[in-house]
Amino acid sequence: MEDSFIRVRLVSFGPLKAMFPEGGEICTLHEGETVGGLLAMLLDTGRADGEQLRSAAVAIDQEYAALSDVLNDGDEVAILPPVSGGAGEMVALVREPIDAEQIVRAIKAGADGAVCVFDGMVRDNTRGRETLHLDYEAYEEMALKQMSELRAQAIATFGVREVAIVHRLGRLLVGETSVLIVVASAHRGAGFEACRWVIDTLKKTVPIWKKEQFVDGAAWADGEPFPEEFAGSER
Repeated sequence: MEDSFIRVRLVSFGPLKAMFPEGGEICTLHEGETVGGLLAMLLDTGRADGEQLRSAAVAIDQEYAALSDVLNDGDEVAILPPVSGGAGEMVALVREPIDAEQIVRAIKAGADGAVCVFDGMVRDNTRGRETLHLDYEAYEEMALKQMSELRAQAIATFGVREVAIVHRLGRLLVGETSVLIVVASAHRGAGFEACRWVIDTLKKTVPIWKKEQFVDGAAWADGEPFPEEFAGSER
């Protein structure tokens, strides 16, 4: 009986961007191959660095995957390094400066007793190294999907009325806003809790990376570890 094969497209981002060519790479696999098998193949063939893959996650068609998930013909498989850390649904990726005051005005309503804001900005140093600018990039379709899910989950979990999540991509200078979280709620306690949860979870799960340009060199920022259930994490 002849073997059957499938073809998937492999893509990577941020610190792992150089793993595959620009636009991705088509890979032929045996039918029934799993995410775990693909990662093992990448290691065995020297296509990926073991240390980097141990902290990476995998997404299939813009959804986080488990090691046991079976790949199908035509899948897009993304190898994602830990993420660094709007707009119909108040969720957006933008390349222009974020207007925090305008977004706060837009989210306020008569039923609100509080609006909590997290305004994440580019600071002028990291661990004693002087920063010139940051460059942000994202797996954009998946990032927007994850951000929308964060918004919906925050509203359902904390009982707040509305959440805005806006992240900027491209080059940012010192003092510019990189991410804005705005939570509108009847009560301040729920607003504070939801705002903290959204930014903390975004930093761990939404595929956005930053490259830091210092006066003495450049480096991709270390990301926070992915949750254990994501494929690739701490194998």
